[in-house]
Amino acid sequence: METDLNDPHRDCDICPRLKAFIDAQRVKEPSWHNAPVDTWVSNKGDEDVKLLIIGLAPGLRGANQTGRPFTGDWAGDLLYSTLLKFDFASGVYEANPDDTLKLNQSAITNAVRCVPPENKPIGAEINNCRPFLINTFKRFTNLKALVTLGKISHDSTVRALGGKVSATPFGHNVKHDVGGYMIFSSYHCSRYNTNTGRLTETMFEDVFENVRNSIN
Repeated sequence: METDLNDPHRDCDICPRLKAFIDAQRVKEPSWHNAPVDTWVSNKGDEDVKLLIIGLAPGLRGANQTGRPFTGDWAGDLLYSTLLKFDFASGVYEANPDDTLKLNQSAITNAVRCVPPENKPIGAEINNCRPFLINTFKRFTNLKALVTLGKISHDSTVRALGGKVSATPFGHNVKHDVGGYMIFSSYHCSRYNTNTGRLTETMFEDVFENVRNSIN
């Protein structure tokens, strides 16, 4: 594995199961992105980034199709409306990478960069992708805050920063200080969580309001 990269190569084969799944999708949907999804960064560049949002993995018909994190599925609708509300984004989100949406002071990535079958990466795949996450932290020299979406993202982030998961348990709208960063954990903004009422729009916005107040 090359550990000096921020994002995997398009034909990364570190995880055989994920590579096989993407190869099958390339045959089935040749017009889709069907590759690791790169970190999306503020329009002003790496030095502008103060907030990094870390999801689980690309959605099959979201980022795996469009090539941009959280673009094309329900999770993106809630995430980007929230970022716009708290000035972490500008423009208009239209669920495709050719819209006018831009990030402000923020960047978005995933704990696992390739789409997993049934949206469920296994432990080895999460571990294999962690070096890319570590390098992503390093590239943003003014990074202050991390928002982790879901427990898998939270735990992988804590481990990437050299922390102990037992000492920094996941909880919605819980803040931890690890490795010099503020970690704000949140339930994932998935359709399942919102449809079941586990996560409401207000609950999600509360997380980003706390982030905005903390980095101003």
